[in-house]
Amino acid sequence: MKRSNNPAGANHPGCTRRKALGLLGGGAALLGAGAASRSAFAQASDDVLTEALVLRDPDVPSTGNPDGDINIVEWFDYNCPYCRKIAPEIQQVVQDDGKVRLVLKDWPILGEISKFGARMALAAKYQGKYMAAHEAMIGVSSKLTEPRIRELLAGAGVDMDRLNRDATSNAKAIDIILARNHDQAVAFGFKGTPSFIVGKFRVPGILTMAQFEMVIADARKAKKAN
Repeated sequence: MKRSNNPAGANHPGCTRRKALGLLGGGAALLGAGAASRSAFAQASDDVLTEALVLRDPDVPSTGNPDGDINIVEWFDYNCPYCRKIAPEIQQVVQDDGKVRLVLKDWPILGEISKFGARMALAAKYQGKYMAAHEAMIGVSSKLTEPRIRELLAGAGVDMDRLNRDATSNAKAIDIILARNHDQAVAFGFKGTPSFIVGKFRVPGILTMAQFEMVIADARKAKKAN
């Protein structure tokens, strides 16, 4: 996990599923139980954690099965090495399962270049190229710079002239998305990237493919029980 002021988070890819879920205090934090922990929501507004905005925000890109029965929501930063490491594994889990929808919440907490990358990715959405931009930036191993980001996006087929226009004309809308993503992350108590909601379980850290599969199974059981 990458933090804004800490090179490495407390969680480690080798943590067990039980330990990861244990961080929730009692096993699982349900979105619907938000009122019980309202004091932990910091400066987030009362409506920032509605199920609709967390799971189905129409302004936030998603991939996988649009009609999937389980959502994985990820808060990530393009300059986070752990986000890059886990990205292909999450995509594989989503592909193998076939009934998972992956929601991608840009949370640029690692400096100005991270903010630039997030803004460019969200601006690319207006030409239908968000996923191309996302995959180009999340798939590199070196630290990003503004020239490198522009190079990667151009190589991914993004129309750069239109991107620049869209980033300017939609600046306010992009600001609102990033602020909402941030408020949600803070309200859930996330300390760094990557952090996840799987179904209605809060998972503040990295899991292996097998652990993701088990949490997805748990989320389905919880959904069925309700």
